[in-house]
Amino acid sequence: MTRRYAAFLFDMDGTLINSIPSAVRAWTAWAERHRVDVHELMRVMHGVKAIETIRRFAPPGVDPQREFELLLQAEIDDVADVVEIAGAAAFTAALPPERWAIVTSAPRSLAEVRLRAAGVTAPAVMVTADDVERGKPAPDCFLLAAERLGVDARECLVWEDAPAGIAAAEAAGADVMVISATHHEPLDTRWRQVGGYDALTAALEQDRLVLDGF
Repeated sequence: MTRRYAAFLFDMDGTLINSIPSAVRAWTAWAERHRVDVHELMRVMHGVKAIETIRRFAPPGVDPQREFELLLQAEIDDVADVVEIAGAAAFTAALPPERWAIVTSAPRSLAEVRLRAAGVTAPAVMVTADDVERGKPAPDCFLLAAERLGVDARECLVWEDAPAGIAAAEAAGADVMVISATHHEPLDTRWRQVGGYDALTAALEQDRLVLDGF
């Protein structure tokens, strides 16, 4: 894995912040209300646009858009225990502002609330579920973030925690760093996995970000 990149592209939930307890509460309530298998839903919902998960699991006759809006508000209202992944705020704050972006499957309204709750400063470029028609595992979100930063996605390092996001990054041609802080066991992936950011440093050298701390 090369360690010289034009930019870093970060997923948010599970990568920069831990919002899993909040998400689990909201999705469990939704699943129980509609008599959906909670365990099956939880197995596939991470890293994917919420509206897509709702369309997949909602019973016939349910309005997916209305359910999405209710779920979104429930998650926005429940961020008291959302926290940063260890070292994430300091690590991103030290990066050149024009060299990193957040690329999340969450809507912008939820992303902004969760980042504030976790104490992570949002970057100038943030691609959310509102910005792309096709969510992860499609590469569109990472390609758009790279374009907005003025770089080639193939020269970026994507920071991810979920299979859908890893697949999207690979489809965009990027390298991947897997954040395993919220994992119960290592992912089955060829990419390097780290538990957090405390031991990592990045510096701009000859117009490229160089990652160190392994």
